[in-house]
Amino acid sequence: MRLTVFWDRMRQQFGEAYAESVAKDYVMAELDGRTIEQALADGESAKKVWHAVVATFNVPSRLQ
Repeated sequence: MRLTVFWDRMRQQFGEAYAESVAKDYVMAELDGRTIEQALADGESAKKVWHAVVATFNVPSRLQ
């Protein structure tokens, strides 16, 4: 998954402004206690991070 696709799905799921807030502030157990931004900065793939988002939030099937 490309980062552009990842961020597009994040914006579809959370809205334009809230997607950035979730990525910056929400610590996820599925990402070993990191935020989305931290996980991506650490080199985790966008696909792995997106799967963590799907596991944590109620993401509609069309975005999974």
